[in-house]
Amino acid sequence: MAPTNPHLDQLASRVRALRNKTQDSIGQVVVGLESVTDQLLMAMIAGGHVLLEGVPGTAKTTLCRTFSSVLGIHFERVQFTPDLLPSDVTGTQVLDRQTSDFVLRKGPVFCQLLLADELNRAPARTQSSLLEAMQERQVTIEGKTLPLPEPFLVLATQNPIEQEGVYRLPEAQLDRFLFRVHVGYPDREQEINMLDLHSRPTVQLSSVSTADEIVAIQKQLDDVFCTRELKGYIIDLVRQSRVQPDLLLGASPRAAINLMKAGRAHALLNGRTYLTHEDVQAIALPVLGHRLIMRPESEMDGKTVEDVVAQIIQSIPVLRDPQP
Repeated sequence: MAPTNPHLDQLASRVRALRNKTQDSIGQVVVGLESVTDQLLMAMIAGGHVLLEGVPGTAKTTLCRTFSSVLGIHFERVQFTPDLLPSDVTGTQVLDRQTSDFVLRKGPVFCQLLLADELNRAPARTQSSLLEAMQERQVTIEGKTLPLPEPFLVLATQNPIEQEGVYRLPEAQLDRFLFRVHVGYPDREQEINMLDLHSRPTVQLSSVSTADEIVAIQKQLDDVFCTRELKGYIIDLVRQSRVQPDLLLGASPRAAINLMKAGRAHALLNGRTYLTHEDVQAIALPVLGHRLIMRPESEMDGKTVEDVVAQIIQSIPVLRDPQP
């Protein structure tokens, strides 16, 4: 059993209330993206980044902009194109004509939520400009290292259908995303509600949180109770992916860390101060899916990453009597 902790109970109540307020506010602007909103909130709490995949017109950019507005954090957007330079993202030194000195002009990465729109349209050199920012929360410009604001979240989008004029994201960069989230089409009733929504005047949303509150929640995430048995369960899932016959490449140790962090965030969003097997299973696909590489012969047989993750979960036994 998880030990009682009034301070953590209060944290769980705050996060649950934040979730409800965020969903209510975003629901006034976009419809049918409740699950995606939950995953964005989990990533923010866990200090991770999100890769959003979906065809154009599914409100990915609108959701990201609204999400930042509702949480009260600084938002910047970069449209990635083939001619975009790394300095266009991070910034560069420019000459001040009045003083004849070089001064730093910071790029859009110096924000709290960066939308990297169509990230796979830029070549590898420009994509790599985000690696240090995503992993170290800092940027090095001409030998000078500068910290990024807190919290810092990268939301990157890509169209999984288009194959021309795009550059595949390398595994090293994919591994730095906490989640890969598929943004699909809304159902019929949701699309009708969308038309109703766009027949009314634009809603001006107020913030339901602040950057300071989010940072405070992030610092307490590791206090969410997790038994040693559950940690072993997470490791077993990751290790099983490395011997799965349908996979060419399994999950990394970073994936195990992200499973635990995302699972803890999932528990908080559901008002709990302790991690369960159900929390880990609920976030296993968005955490592991983009880190696994299928064997070509398995793909030809019609198997998908979703099928493999489900098989991995089913193959690892759940012990219902965990010891602290």
